[in-house]
Amino acid sequence: MKRRNFAHRPGCAVEATLDLIDGKWKGVILFHLQAGTQRFGELRRRMPGITQRMLTKQLRALEDDKLVIRKVYAEVPPRVEYTLSEIGESLRPVIDTLRAWGEGHQERLSCAPAPEAINAPDRAA
Repeated sequence: MKRRNFAHRPGCAVEATLDLIDGKWKGVILFHLQAGTQRFGELRRRMPGITQRMLTKQLRALEDDKLVIRKVYAEVPPRVEYTLSEIGESLRPVIDTLRAWGEGHQERLSCAPAPEAINAPDRAA
């Protein structure tokens, strides 16, 4: 994937970082890989909202950006594992901070459970 040139612009470091983890899924993939090496199917199960095509595309982009290492085993059927590279590991504090911020603001975010589902009293008569 061709990267834009952010050099010599205000905020270029922030733009460059966000460009690497842009989109809905890259940060989530990086978060799950923090737990260790994962196979494609494991990642897919952990992210039920992603399509196989999109997961493949995002993993390839992360691999192209040297954030993820893809290891293929010569087996039948082929086994492919993904792990964070050294550069990907260096994003751990960023991903952890994003997670902590999301947890602190979960009530306002669309991924939070609906308030009525949380506050609904049991009406057993």
